[in-house]
Amino acid sequence: MMPTMSYRRKRFIFAPLFIVMLAAVSAVTMLLWNALMPDIFHLTEITFWQAAGLLILARLFFGGFRPHGGWPSHTWRNKLRAKVSDMTPEERDRFFRRMHSHYHHWHPDFSEMDKEPSKKDKTE
Repeated sequence: MMPTMSYRRKRFIFAPLFIVMLAAVSAVTMLLWNALMPDIFHLTEITFWQAAGLLILARLFFGGFRPHGGWPSHTWRNKLRAKVSDMTPEERDRFFRRMHSHYHHWHPDFSEMDKEPSKKDKTE
């Protein structure tokens, strides 16, 4: 059995890695900004530190400071699994058909397919 790294040891490994990654992403952001934005939108060029500040600001606006950023996707997935697990196979099929037709407007309305065929349809 391999010993696991202690928290302190991980911190000393990942802290410099985080700084190097932030510097690399900041440099790429600065280069892309300076290559595109002044010509397209007539904005001024930015420095390395301004690019780093933009990245941190974007993280605050769009990701927060959660470890994985953004809203946790597993919460809605767990609620859906719980809801579907309590359904009968017929209810489950009807639920997913309605969900599919709701999100894909160009597909036929599956609610019409769930109805009993009329006498006119049976004679044909």
